[in-house]
Amino acid sequence: MAHTSIPGARLGPAADTATTDEQASLNALIFRKLMPLLVLAYVISFIDRTNIALAKSHMAVDIGISAAAYGLGAGLFFLSYALLEVPSNLVMHRVGARWWIARIMITWGLLSAGMAFVTGETSFYVMRVLLGAAEAGLFPGVMLYLNYWFGRKDRARATGYFLLGVCIANILSGPVGGALLQMDGLLGWHGWQWMFVIEGLPAVALAFVVWRKLPDGPADASWLTHAQARAIEQGLAAERAEDAAHGQVGESFRACLVDKQIWLAIFVYFCHQISIYTVIFFLPSIIGTYGKLTPLQIGALNSLPWVAAAVGAIALPRLAVTPQRGRLLLLIGLVAMAVGLGIAAFASPAVALAGFCLTGSMFFVVQSVIFLFASSRLAGVALAGGLALVNTCGLLGGFIGPSVMGWIEQSTGSTKNGLLAMAVLLVLAALASIGMRQGRESRR
Repeated sequence: MAHTSIPGARLGPAADTATTDEQASLNALIFRKLMPLLVLAYVISFIDRTNIALAKSHMAVDIGISAAAYGLGAGLFFLSYALLEVPSNLVMHRVGARWWIARIMITWGLLSAGMAFVTGETSFYVMRVLLGAAEAGLFPGVMLYLNYWFGRKDRARATGYFLLGVCIANILSGPVGGALLQMDGLLGWHGWQWMFVIEGLPAVALAFVVWRKLPDGPADASWLTHAQARAIEQGLAAERAEDAAHGQVGESFRACLVDKQIWLAIFVYFCHQISIYTVIFFLPSIIGTYGKLTPLQIGALNSLPWVAAAVGAIALPRLAVTPQRGRLLLLIGLVAMAVGLGIAAFASPAVALAGFCLTGSMFFVVQSVIFLFASSRLAGVALAGGLALVNTCGLLGGFIGPSVMGWIEQSTGSTKNGLLAMAVLLVLAALASIGMRQGRESRR
């Protein structure tokens, strides 16, 4: 069912007439019903898009994929993903979240499993492009979907919980992927082939759960009463009216293209994504230089920054209840990420890993708040397309970061200069974040 009953809706307080306790109870119900399924979907998606990090050295030996080719292939995922995000979100706005997210999961799961049949650099590139195209729209689609349920006071917290999927994925993928790699030789397959197949198929199974359980919006939720669904929609409508009265860009997709604040958010997000995906795709191999470690040990150490990221995602985004606090969180988070990468570039292995943990602790604090600023300035079609545009342009950093890092590693034999370049970009993003404004603030 399409979401025509809640066009351009945003998550908000229960209703103007509801008491504070009723609002809190209703929001808790929404969190309990929606977030576990959304987080699980993101866990699986992130494992499937990043498990090549653990397979990197094994694929180099078995099928001859060089460091530069690996970096390019890792980044090509984000090129096709980014190009299809805006049309994907516009389709979801028309046809509904349940059907569209289930479709995304089936196609990406099958293609992720198909990575087991890569035979060289060309097929590696092709499969990464196809996987990016298949998964395109999941993240911006969920960002749009959260706007159908939560208001500005709860949306950053909901986004933070959703981004826990990345933390959980990276905590689990190291040990699980390391164990699967040790299946090398079973039935004549390499360990990385078993890893791709076993980690790819759960997305297909979960797609059918999404189809059955995920409502398109409040009006379609069987676990809400009519009065509760109406209360949510009324609260969201009140917030939209308030934002519109204080400089929101409006509801046309063209309008968001000329809002300087949207492009400022895109720049900050672009720098953030360059750093996060560089860490994701190269941290296992960096840890591998720390000593004679087994794949399982590398996977376990690789999970530590993601434990820190989970703590940050749970504890900090909820503090962004005002624009001023949101800007402060952005500034602190981006500077902390830069400092962590600087430490990782120069320190001994133990201290370097602590630096990566510092960077990781702010990954999803920053990401949650960026989308809170962007969504506060958009509505209707502009909300669907604009959130996808922010993620599309930001994810180009996911293409550039690993590609440049792979080139630097192959050219210099070290990742130090690449980490320093990412740190400089994060400092620039921190300076830019000072000028970010939400929809109900004065336009700048």
